Amino acid sequence: MSIIETEAALHEAHRDNHTHRDVNGGWLRPAVFGAMDGLVSNLALMTGVAGGAVSQQTIVITGLAGLAAGAFSMAAGEYTSVASQRELVEAELAVERRELRKHPVDEMEELAALYVARGVEPALAREVAMQLSKDPEQALEIHAREELGIDPDDLPSPLVAALSSFGAFALGALLPVLPYLLGASALWPAVLLALVGLFACGALVAKVTARGWWFSGLRQLALGGTAAAVTYGLGALIGAAV
Repeated sequence: MSIIETEAALHEAHRDNHTHRDVNGGWLRPAVFGAMDGLVSNLALMTGVAGGAVSQQTIVITGLAGLAAGAFSMAAGEYTSVASQRELVEAELAVERRELRKHPVDEMEELAALYVARGVEPALAREVAMQLSKDPEQALEIHAREELGIDPDDLPSPLVAALSSFGAFALGALLPVLPYLLGASALWPAVLLALVGLFACGALVAKVTARGWWFSGLRQLALGGTAAAVTYGLGALIGAAV
């Protein structure tokens, strides 16, 4: 096999193996945050109510109400947040598109200056900027990446964010309620299942980050357990005082 063919084969193999995960799709953050928030908030809500020595029925209703209210609130918040962010980006892109149309030479020089600042020789930087600026849409994409740090073709979806957040919160919030729905009459099975879920969520998050699964799991377990313990104590104090 010739040297050129060997290098081409190596390049092809590198391209196939060198891939990255989607970090801008708009689903991971709301899904993770939603699941964690659902677990912690509903567990804390139910333990706080249980600390006041109320009936089992009241605890179950509280858990289900917390699930529904939290899931809709998270979805609405995520949709509004991501939609507002997207609208802001689109407004900035419109400004950049207008500048490219009105002042193409100035924008080309600006792009060349960016490349020079990164170490490219001035003549080469200007030639590259001139070539890239021939296509208005390509020029817009490059200016958006260089100046705004965004990819116009990969903006997060408000609907994806909202649905991810809603489903993840509902799933997380369901765990503390599930033992009661299956016939449990004490609080400890709900707490145990929720704590296991917190550790599992933390460990799962570590699969898409650089943290160890045990560290991430224990961290989330400690945070959720502390929240549940504090709210249970507050519920007991308030229940005794009322």
